[in-house]
Amino acid sequence: MNNSALLHIVERLEGFVGKLPDSIRKPVLSELTPLKELFLQQRSPRFVLTGTHPMPLLEFVARIFSPEVEEPPSREMLTGLFCWQQVAIGQHGSIQILDARGADANALGLVRGELRKQPADAFFFLPAEHEARMATRREIESLEELLLANDKEKVGAKLIELQISDSPPLLKPAPDRPAIRASLVGVYSLGGNLRRILANQLPNEARVELVRSGGDQHARAEIAELLVKSATAICAAIGAQPIPLADLPILATLQLVMVSGIMYISGRERSLRAATEFVGALGANVGIGMLLREGTRAMLKFFPGWGNVVCGMVAGAGTYAIGRAAMVYFIEGATLRDARRAFARHRRKRLELPGKKTPALSQNQAKGALPSERRERAVE
Repeated sequence: MNNSALLHIVERLEGFVGKLPDSIRKPVLSELTPLKELFLQQRSPRFVLTGTHPMPLLEFVARIFSPEVEEPPSREMLTGLFCWQQVAIGQHGSIQILDARGADANALGLVRGELRKQPADAFFFLPAEHEARMATRREIESLEELLLANDKEKVGAKLIELQISDSPPLLKPAPDRPAIRASLVGVYSLGGNLRRILANQLPNEARVELVRSGGDQHARAEIAELLVKSATAICAAIGAQPIPLADLPILATLQLVMVSGIMYISGRERSLRAATEFVGALGANVGIGMLLREGTRAMLKFFPGWGNVVCGMVAGAGTYAIGRAAMVYFIEGATLRDARRAFARHRRKRLELPGKKTPALSQNQAKGALPSERRERAVE
C-alpha cells in the first residue's frame, strides 16, 4: 500500500468525521494528526554534526545508527562539503546528515543556507578528547549560531553532546548560551541507547524512518503503541455515533490500516491484503465472532443512549485487541498462537466493567504467555 492509497483512505475518513458533532469531531481529528505525521508526512530524520573530533562521518553514523548491522552505512556520491548528505541505514531506512565540523565564516554561511532549505531535527556536538580551549570555544560559538539559524525556520531542534572519553561535558555548564541551554537534551556516550533517545526526541514525521532502520524493539513498540492508541480512540468515537451499519466499512478499514502500519514499523512493507490475512489468521472463530459482534453492535444503535455507549466500547475494544495482537506478532516476533491469546486477553480486559476482577492465570497458562504478558492477570 503506497502513500497515495493511504492518503485516499485518510481523506475518506476525514470526510466521515466531518459529519460528526463538534464535540466528537475535534477529538477524533486530533487523534488523526499523529497518524498522518507518522505515515503520510514521513521523511528521513535530519542531523547536524558539530564539534572538533576528527572521526570519519560514516564511522560516526555506524556507531550510532547501525552498530548491529554487518553492512556499513553508505551514502550517495558527495557533491560538496557542508551540505546535506543522504546516508542509507540497513535495508529499510536512511538519514540525512550535515557535517559542519571545522566550518569557517564562509562555510557557516553555506550551512545556514542548507538549514533554510531543510531545518535540522537534532544537532550532535562531538568534542575531541584533547583540544585547545580556543578551538573548542569557536566550535561552541558556531554551534549556537547554527541553532539560532535553525530556530528561525520555526524548528526547535534538539541538541546532544556526545562523549567518547571520561572528559567533563563542555555544553552543560554554559549558562551564558541561552540557545544551547534551551536545546540541550543531555550528555550521552556514543552508541548504547542513543538511538532510542533520539526516537523519543524526533518529530513524528521523522521517527518511523529511524526505528525501521534498526532493530530497537523498544522504540518500535513505542510508535506502535501510539498508532494503536489513536486508532482505538477514533474507532471508539465513531462506533458510539447513532449511524447504524454505515460506519462498519470505516471501522474495518481503519483497523486494517492500523495493522499494516504496525507491519511497516516492524520493517515489513505496508499491505492491506497482508493485514486482512493476519486478522483472518487470528482464527476462524475470531473472524466469525467479530462478524457477529459487529452485527450486534449495529443493532444496538437502534436503542439510543446506552446502546451507543456499548457500541463505542465494543468498537474500541476490538480495535485495541487487534492492535495488541499485531504488536505481539510483528514487533515482538511471537507466534500466531500468542497473537490469538493476546487478542482474546486484551479485548476482554477492555470490555470489563470498572471494579470487576479478573481471575489469575493458571500455572500452565502463565507458562505459555509471552514474557511481556505474564504479569497481566487475565483468562484465556
